[in-house]
Amino acid sequence: MSELRIRPARAAARTAGVVVLCALPFYADAYWLRTGVFAMAAAIGAVGLTLLTGTAGQLSLGHAFFLAVGAYGYVWLAGDPGAGLPPMAAMVLAVLLSGLAGGLFSPVAGRVKGVYLGVATLALVFVGHHVLLTADSATGGFNGRSVPPMSVGGFAFSADGPELVVLGVPFGAEERLWYLGLALLAVTWVTARGVLRSRPGRALAALRDSETAAAVMGVAVARHRAAAFVLSSMYAGLAGVLLALAFRRVVPDHFGLVLSVDYLAMVVLGGLGSVGGATAGAVFVTALPLVLARYADVLPLVGAEGTDAALGPTEAGRYLYGAAIVLVLLYAPEGLRGLAYRLRSRLSAGGAAGRRKAGRRPSGTPPTGPPSDRAAPGSGPDPEPSTAHAKEQLP
Repeated sequence: MSELRIRPARAAARTAGVVVLCALPFYADAYWLRTGVFAMAAAIGAVGLTLLTGTAGQLSLGHAFFLAVGAYGYVWLAGDPGAGLPPMAAMVLAVLLSGLAGGLFSPVAGRVKGVYLGVATLALVFVGHHVLLTADSATGGFNGRSVPPMSVGGFAFSADGPELVVLGVPFGAEERLWYLGLALLAVTWVTARGVLRSRPGRALAALRDSETAAAVMGVAVARHRAAAFVLSSMYAGLAGVLLALAFRRVVPDHFGLVLSVDYLAMVVLGGLGSVGGATAGAVFVTALPLVLARYADVLPLVGAEGTDAALGPTEAGRYLYGAAIVLVLLYAPEGLRGLAYRLRSRLSAGGAAGRRKAGRRPSGTPPTGPPSDRAAPGSGPDPEPSTAHAKEQLP
């Protein structure tokens, strides 16, 4: 019964969260909305990495490469010079292009594991960065390229489109991109949770726990590893497209090794293998430097970039979430997901203890016997409780 009571409360909390997220563009300013779009793009990529690292148990340091493929793929497919395709078609093809890049690397991912796969994927970042700098005709070289705005059915997700006012609030580029990011994040959540609950998802979890046991149960080890790598690459490509739309201009330095390390920090902080944990870790790692930059003038030891302050917002953010990673590894190995689960368990246990302390019988606990068999007060010694009843009374 307690579980039945928790589920409606959880559903109500999720519904309230969705309502708040949908209403934010009517109250938040452009800076916070843009921060939210960056966080949603990071969450999409982090969900893909947690499927690979947390569920399949494969270490990857090349996530930034697949984000770059998605971002630059969209820019070339929708831009000029380029294919000049409709933006929605360019986004879909950019995601498929990232999946294709992951598929070309999947034979390595299917046969190499652990730190060896991490080193192998690390090479992708350096090779990709070199290609982005040298392929000037497609990538724009060091200066990068402007990002074509997204449009669907004539509706542009940019300030260049027709003026839009909703309930007296003008909707600019940030407000429109906010809803696009929410839609893409919702698709990511639904598909990722579906994968985790499906038969392939259970096979990947078995592969992570014990490769030998999974092979004995009939799991094709190399094939499932390769499939997880391709799926993770496609999520990274989608994150790259949204990140490019938020930046409005992509340059090679956006997609370096530091970005891959950031994504690894997101999934570790959130909790490996958890979609919600990856989202929470992505929001923390992405939003922290932007929040520090917004309030740099009132924070001690932190100043705006380019000033004489001891720490810039980006450096301070990295120090803080680096310390958070150390604390998580020491005291909460399951990350933010584990902390949330412990909090729910304690609240549930506290409620049950309060009911017992008040003298109420917990719901679902049968009486010790029918009313006719119970001894009246003062008629004799109380019967000895049964073993099962005694266990139910333990705190």
